[in-house]
Amino acid sequence: MQVSVEDLSSVKKVMHIEVPPEDVARELDEAYKELKKTAKIKGFRPGKVPRSVLERHYKKTVNADVSQKLLQQSLVDAFQETKLQPLGMPVIDPPEIDGKSPFRYDATIEVSPELEDLDYKGLELVRTNWKVGEEEVDGQLKAVQKTMATKVKIDEDRPVQDSDYVVVDYEAFRDEKPVAEIPKTENYTMKIGDGTIHEDLDKGIVGMKVGDSKRISVTFPDTMDERIAGALIDFEVGLKEIRKEQLEEIDDEFAKKLGPFESLEQLKGNIRDNMAEAYDKRIEQELNEQIFQALLKRQSFEVPDHMVNLELEQIVSDIEKNVEDHGKTLKEVGMTKEGLAEKHRDTAVKQVKRHLLLGKLIKQENLELTDQELETGYEEMAKTFQQPPQILKKHYEMNPEQLEFFKHALLEKKAIKLIIENSSITEKEPGEDLESQVDES
Repeated sequence: MQVSVEDLSSVKKVMHIEVPPEDVARELDEAYKELKKTAKIKGFRPGKVPRSVLERHYKKTVNADVSQKLLQQSLVDAFQETKLQPLGMPVIDPPEIDGKSPFRYDATIEVSPELEDLDYKGLELVRTNWKVGEEEVDGQLKAVQKTMATKVKIDEDRPVQDSDYVVVDYEAFRDEKPVAEIPKTENYTMKIGDGTIHEDLDKGIVGMKVGDSKRISVTFPDTMDERIAGALIDFEVGLKEIRKEQLEEIDDEFAKKLGPFESLEQLKGNIRDNMAEAYDKRIEQELNEQIFQALLKRQSFEVPDHMVNLELEQIVSDIEKNVEDHGKTLKEVGMTKEGLAEKHRDTAVKQVKRHLLLGKLIKQENLELTDQELETGYEEMAKTFQQPPQILKKHYEMNPEQLEFFKHALLEKKAIKLIIENSSITEKEPGEDLESQVDES
């Protein structure tokens, strides 16, 4: 067998493979010998059917079987000979077999890029010391206060104003016929100005008084359900009530309603802790971004489409799951998998590059996990999912592939920690005018 490799890029190769005609002929002979033992053709005793007769009846099937066998055998041999490790399945256009010519074909594959040893020491990083301010705590309290607000009916005889809450009955019509996709609804509460159904509907309700009825026409955008996208819809709206938002006092009683808090100060402490944790993650992400930008400037490389596509599938899957967790579908929120893949492709490329860089450093420095580091990893993951560490550990032990992925994620964190330990870090306060670019030298 002959194999040559053509480089289309640093990560995409074409393997030109040729199996000699004598090997092809031998495989065909073996196939017909096996077929001869079991073939049943009228006029011939079992095992006595001439090959010429077998070829007339089974040539297409035998050639396909032999072609598949030659492909499998020669590909394995070619990978061993070239020492190439393909990502995903090779792209192959298998040739026809005639029993006299060599079996020639091309296999297009992708491989991981070969990275040089990382020059990761001596990076100059900037850490912004994000801290929780009391105004932020108050802002969080006010946001929670708003979510707990009640809507009370106003007795004042006045028209609807922007930002009012209203209770309405409505029915949708298109060409004077009810719209099945928008069911008739009674006692629906909405805030004017939020555009819950459509901003033009909100504008049409402004100025109405309790007891009024009005026809309001709106045109839905193309991103809506395709059954009503771009359609002119007439809403028959009846105004039943105008309400106002009534906020609770932010005090100890308010805190007790939100959980196991005995006082407002205890609630504030919980908010501070949560925000501090979020800021710690922000600091970590900012340092990580500086690290990767610096490493990428020191070493450029291509990434295989196969790895990018796998990353994209995960990103799109996560978005779809998040949408479904809110009781919607991608279509209902104006998204498509194709559109999401296009939008997030650059993110996927960056993620793949980061995994490759960290994977290189893990091998370069022979990083390994200690038993204690793995146990700590279980504990931190269990805290995130609010589960006992033992349950999480048992789950991973029963799923070896997921366990290896989990271990690699911990090794990536260990690699980042190694880079930070070997970097020069300048501290700065938020808003402080300080050079924050990573040293590229």
